[in-house]
Amino acid sequence: MCMGVTAGAYILTLFAMKYRERVIGLILVSPLCKAPSWSEWIYNKVMSNLLYFYGMCGLLKDCLLQRYFSKEVRGSTEVPESDIVQACRKLLEERQSINVFRFLQAINGRSDITEGLKRLRCRTLIFVGDSSPFHSEALHMTAKLDRRFSALVEVQACGSMVTEEQPHAMLIPMEYFFMGYGLYRPCQFSDSPRSPLSPSCISPELLSPESMGLKLKPIKTRVSLEV
Repeated sequence: MCMGVTAGAYILTLFAMKYRERVIGLILVSPLCKAPSWSEWIYNKVMSNLLYFYGMCGLLKDCLLQRYFSKEVRGSTEVPESDIVQACRKLLEERQSINVFRFLQAINGRSDITEGLKRLRCRTLIFVGDSSPFHSEALHMTAKLDRRFSALVEVQACGSMVTEEQPHAMLIPMEYFFMGYGLYRPCQFSDSPRSPLSPSCISPELLSPESMGLKLKPIKTRVSLEV
């Protein structure tokens, strides 16, 4: 069982395609599967040049944060940055510029793996935020995967880092995903009405997809009829 985010999802998909017998399931967050477009290639090239000449400057950090986080958590002149974005900004300051430079070069030189997606036979669960710049790529990947073994969850008002921005939106889809492997255990709720974990104390609206920011799409099934 493997889980990866953006470039990590790309690497794990390559691994699952090459070693199909070693991977029983993939959980991919804002995955990549196509070669970079011209706009993305130029964007990465500009960031690489900024990093080479000026180091980890404020403009470069803003560009990286804009790629991975939605505007809701990045803040504005009136709304402060969220704790997650502030922590990531601090981590970027601690990273060596050469490592970030190599990462940008690697992601800019990735190849298209669309043709190999049909060969995947492991179950695949894909998460993507509707504000992610990789949203269209996740939709493309879902369309190329075998629908019998794959599912897509789009998270509203979220960027690429669904794991950081809205991890609660991943709970129920992952629970059902693991049920297919027999890994699910029902929660031992107390029957006491005083218990905060009692089912009677949990409003059904809180467990609805809309309240968790999920946008679920119906699955169309084609059936061929023989006359």
